[in-house]
Amino acid sequence: MKIRINKKLILGAVLLSAIVFGSLAYSHCQIPCGIYDDEARFNMIAEHITTVEKSMKLIESLSAQQKPNMNQVVRWVNNKDKHADEISHIVTYYFMAQRVKLPAKGNTKAFNEYVTKLTLLHQMLVYSMKTKQTTDLENVDKLRSLSDEFHKVHFGKVG
Repeated sequence: MKIRINKKLILGAVLLSAIVFGSLAYSHCQIPCGIYDDEARFNMIAEHITTVEKSMKLIESLSAQQKPNMNQVVRWVNNKDKHADEISHIVTYYFMAQRVKLPAKGNTKAFNEYVTKLTLLHQMLVYSMKTKQTTDLENVDKLRSLSDEFHKVHFGKVG
């Protein structure tokens, strides 16, 4: 009986740990593994932006109903905020922390590219935050535009 309770307790603790710590796991670590798929991250950002946009439209639509279903409105607000957070996570933990490299001292060209990339990424963070604050679709458009611009700069396709 005592062993059976201990096994259940241990199993419960393992499951609880998996749930709690599993939600903290992200798609990429910060060790120098050398396994990067930048294009996949841009696709993820684009998908999150589209989801934020859809959420905003549904929030507006549901809120305008004669008798709004507030449960659904709240669910779409939470969805919008979650996806905006995912964009911020990719921008900070993937691009800023791992992919945008510090320039060598004295290399003016590399420094200017570095500043351009950081500026675009910071602007993406700001507009990601703004999508959480409102349902203004202009913030989504700006975020999408900044992502496209950063994509070009990141892959050296600036003409």
